[in-house]
Amino acid sequence: MALTAIPVGFVAGLFGIGGGLITVPFLYYIFNSLGIDQQYLMHLAVGTSFAIIIPTSIVSVLTHHKFNAVDFSIVKNYGIFVVIGVIIGTIFAATLKTKSLVLFFSIVILFLGIYLLLIKEKEQNIISEMKLYLKILFGLIVGFISAIMGIGGAIMNVPILKFFGYSINKAIGSAAAIGFLIALFGATGFLISGSYLKTNLPLSIGFLNIPAFLIFIPITTFMARLGARTVHKIDKNKISKFFGIFLLLVAAKFFYEYIKL
Repeated sequence: MALTAIPVGFVAGLFGIGGGLITVPFLYYIFNSLGIDQQYLMHLAVGTSFAIIIPTSIVSVLTHHKFNAVDFSIVKNYGIFVVIGVIIGTIFAATLKTKSLVLFFSIVILFLGIYLLLIKEKEQNIISEMKLYLKILFGLIVGFISAIMGIGGAIMNVPILKFFGYSINKAIGSAAAIGFLIALFGATGFLISGSYLKTNLPLSIGFLNIPAFLIFIPITTFMARLGARTVHKIDKNKISKFFGIFLLLVAAKFFYEYIKL
């Protein structure tokens, strides 16, 4: 478990993601091997992942902020709609059939990855304003999917912010800050819903497993700081390409999961 926390934290800082793409499948496997009730396996993995993302994203955001790579205005004006999407997703998480959502998610990520591979980083980025209806649309979709998948949303938010003229560094830093909001409300929602359902899962509060949280946090926070520092030392065009390749791998993984469902 501790070894898994190393790449989770580093990738979280490097790309501004929360690490849930790695954490959720791993926790699912661990909880399954421990004999956790099958009915609540995914809920416990997602809820615990969100809890781990909170301190990890804080460290990542603070590090990116030192490099002036966080736009708090977009975090505030766009993040509110992401939070609403998270709340809706958390409410419906227990009843949704995930197969169609996984397919939709993999297709979206595939096109976002191709987009990042094709674009070139501009010498001077001109940020165009995101219209209110687009903030609502993108925010609700990103928040909803993030709540279901237990992720910080940056794999969608970074390409979205890039489309509106953000440099790759500022897109990553700002997405990390939005990821904190997603994790905070997501973890709270799963903690409350798990407590309300009186699941009585071992060593857990609601859908939050305490031992997994305590093992991951020291390692992921340290590695997130290292990853966030590293991204500001790499050529911007290379970062966009690395992120694009990362998204294609994520899309392939989720498409494989869709086939298995």
